[in-house]
Amino acid sequence: MNRTDRGMPQPHGAEHRARAHYTGGVYGSMLAASVIVGAGDLGSSPRTELVLLLLLTGMVFWAAHVHAQLFGARLAQRDLDRRTVLHVFRDEWPIANAAVPPAVAVAASPLLGLGVEGSLWLALAVAVAGQVGWSVAAARRAGASRRVMAVTGSVNLLLGLLIILFKLVLTH
Repeated sequence: MNRTDRGMPQPHGAEHRARAHYTGGVYGSMLAASVIVGAGDLGSSPRTELVLLLLLTGMVFWAAHVHAQLFGARLAQRDLDRRTVLHVFRDEWPIANAAVPPAVAVAASPLLGLGVEGSLWLALAVAVAGQVGWSVAAARRAGASRRVMAVTGSVNLLLGLLIILFKLVLTH
């Protein structure tokens, strides 16, 4: 572990990438679920519009996180070389990548015989499952006990269910 000037341990190398990967996956999955809930009225091509909305929103949030990390590095007066920029791009990528499974679910939903409403629910379920899966995988990777893995999975499931509750309350 590296230490900051405040003496706080900081992860490095593979450990840092793993932490960023899982954190971004949880965050990106929750973002995707929120996009699905907030999609509102979709136009004449609702599935296409939702797929684009998911993927583009994931990209925008990825870019915002990249900007925040790079701007923070500049404030800390570290040089921004190509290696640093590429490192930040890679570390933040799971935020955008987490939108892919719900988007694929929407795109594939006609093959399952689902209408638009069913497509939304399928995508929401996939996003929440991703959120729970990423959190449990992160806990497992960190060497957490089964109890801690169950707690983190349960907390993330509860957060996902809150998003679903918001959809139910706001659309009915």
